[in-house]
Amino acid sequence: MAAPIIVVGHKNPDNDAICAAVGYAWLKNEITRLAAEKGIEYPVYVPARLGPMPPETVGVFEKWGIETPQVVNNLHARVSDVMTPDPLCIAGDGRILDAGRILRKHNIQALVVTNEDGTYRGLISTRMIAERYIAATDVLEEGASQMAVASDLIASLDQTVDSIMEENILTLDAEDRLDEAAADLMNQPLREAVVLDEDNRPIGIVTRSDIAVHPHRQVILVDHNEIRQAANGIEDAEVVEIIDHHRIADVSTVNPIKFVNMPVGSSATIVALECERHKIPPTKPIAAVLLSAIMTDTVLLKSPTATYTDEHMVKYLADILEVDPMEFGMEVFSFRGGDDDMPIEDLVGADSKEFALGDGTVLIAQHETTNLKAVLEREDEIRAYMRELVEGHGYEFVLLMVTDIIAEGSQFLVEGHRRTVDRAFDIDSSVPGGNWMPGILSRKKQVAARILGA
Repeated sequence: MAAPIIVVGHKNPDNDAICAAVGYAWLKNEITRLAAEKGIEYPVYVPARLGPMPPETVGVFEKWGIETPQVVNNLHARVSDVMTPDPLCIAGDGRILDAGRILRKHNIQALVVTNEDGTYRGLISTRMIAERYIAATDVLEEGASQMAVASDLIASLDQTVDSIMEENILTLDAEDRLDEAAADLMNQPLREAVVLDEDNRPIGIVTRSDIAVHPHRQVILVDHNEIRQAANGIEDAEVVEIIDHHRIADVSTVNPIKFVNMPVGSSATIVALECERHKIPPTKPIAAVLLSAIMTDTVLLKSPTATYTDEHMVKYLADILEVDPMEFGMEVFSFRGGDDDMPIEDLVGADSKEFALGDGTVLIAQHETTNLKAVLEREDEIRAYMRELVEGHGYEFVLLMVTDIIAEGSQFLVEGHRRTVDRAFDIDSSVPGGNWMPGILSRKKQVAARILGA
């Protein structure tokens, strides 16, 4: 079976990045399932994320019983991409004769040796057995008869495997980076490495032949198409699809791919459209995660990024769930909890994106709330954390949009070199309390685009 294709959103994932990945992976797997009924084989799709789950995402997933997608730290090829899984094993007290029979029967070069409890002990290979037999020539040189040599060889077949096995074997984890593992394997005298699980049990074997052809992990990007926002190691992966609603940036591919980029308010909107196009209506749990993403990304359809298409998909999903979409959206926002005791790194950084500006980098963060007053009471703490981000990451500036979804506007707090923001919006961002920007709800359309074009 082919390696699974990873479906993943951007760094510092928001609700849309995670929910769109989960929803699109579900749709692709449904297409696979229907194709399998016709005898057509397609790969498996696995949703992933590049950071912690936002609280509203946690709330929706827990309510609807959705499994949390795995965290992917990078997209570099892993040991698991090339290893031979479920290696054949033999107990340490097994006979060399039995080991030889297994090796010949399965036409393999090595067996993993295990303890009584199934944990890893060592390795025995055809080369080790051959060396044992070659050693018998020493008996001939000492003047022994050929019959004596034959008797010695036959007797050796009843010796235990652990008498000739090699214990000093490279062991790996399935999630180790392949390039690093390959370097270690080439630097050891033996040509095999054993892959162990967390309980020290063998789950795979890797040889020098396995690493000769370097594979590339296949990935579908959702809610981004910019290298700066993509997983580390994106240059080592093969991007096979992109589902996005942002500007076209700098991710490039070797082959033509499916690239759906639409001027809508949410990547989840595009996923829902794909469900509708394929005539595969989402289940209620998948409809819930997609609807939650549209409602948060469009700020309850109030954002200027919201379109008729978003409204159409909101109705489509709300009808499946049999809910009032606005009540549903307000419940999703309520999962975020209180702004007065939210960890400062979550309040400022949970929904933040880096952007290239000239030769530098800026960070634009957004925190949506129904209690602007509670957030602004923490202004000193917020600004101190923003200054740490500027100094620690070398940002030109950090802009936090505290978006009041009821009053339909955002309070701007800026730290760093403020002139670009001030010029773009004709404000003085140095004033205490920040700047109230009525009608500003969209980071992408109303803020980032304006700053980058300033």
